[in-house]
Amino acid sequence: MITRFIDRHHSSMRLDRYLRKAFPNEPLSTLFSILRKKKVRVNGVVAKAPQIVQEGDLIAIYENLKSETENQNAPAPKGWGTQKQICDPAFFKENFDIQLETEDFLIVQKPSGLASQPGTHTREGETLVDLLRQWGENQKLDFKPTLVHRLDQETSGLLIAALHGDVLRKLAQMIREHQIGKHYYALVKGNLKKTKGTIRSALERSDKPQGKKVESSENGKMSVTHYQVSKRYEGFDLLKIKLETGRMHQIRVHFSELGHPLAGDTRYGDFAINREMKKDYGLKRLFLHSCRLEFPWKGKTIIQEAALPEDLKSVLKKLKPPENFQRP
Repeated sequence: MITRFIDRHHSSMRLDRYLRKAFPNEPLSTLFSILRKKKVRVNGVVAKAPQIVQEGDLIAIYENLKSETENQNAPAPKGWGTQKQICDPAFFKENFDIQLETEDFLIVQKPSGLASQPGTHTREGETLVDLLRQWGENQKLDFKPTLVHRLDQETSGLLIAALHGDVLRKLAQMIREHQIGKHYYALVKGNLKKTKGTIRSALERSDKPQGKKVESSENGKMSVTHYQVSKRYEGFDLLKIKLETGRMHQIRVHFSELGHPLAGDTRYGDFAINREMKKDYGLKRLFLHSCRLEFPWKGKTIIQEAALPEDLKSVLKKLKPPENFQRP
């Protein structure tokens, strides 16, 4: 018989998913077989696959699994398995900025140009995921700090990283249920007819030769973006945006399809405007910044704000107010 106690990193997880994590080299057919044959018990009671386990539960498995992992409560091994820690100290210091640290999570500021996670065009050890893992190892944590949501590589601003498994699942659920308010600043081409409004459309992602792209589609998922004009300029509007849903490239696609693409957007934007913005105003990246996060946590409201980075402030200083300017 094999026994395991559930710690907080695995709390609020489905039993079948826990078994897959605890015994990653065991065939799924074997794991589901022992569940069907009632060879798994939780606190002495025969368990079923969808059952949710909680911290302190005792799992008893009446089967000799040949690929059992090390005790989950043992200290994390150096390097956390196969992850190679190669973050240069100077790179780490320059790109890793903690805005808020709690027992449960971090809120960090991601600079533009830093990828949230590893991908085809990113170097090993130079993503926010790598920096978080390096920080976690430096702090001798027994859980890999894990991003709860993502930002595009060129987008700057605030992100949440969970420090425990149960926290990760809770925050992920809150995002699905739209309990985490995510606000952005964006500079868009042209002046919108309405100073505030809501964009609703079904978006679908497709893989194309030039890379992943998102567009409106009858088969897509409903996506909702709320906006308000923060300041008008000659030929541009600075918007304050709140996401109700968080689809890939949602803000960029919604305003591009509205006829007001984001300044500096090389995928969905106006290429002539982008060239002009780079040459005349010094804009070298996408003008999109995650400026505010707001969510309830343990009876309190967490609110964190991040001002526009200096490179984006510099662009705004060079823009002119429109004729017959009226503050929205």
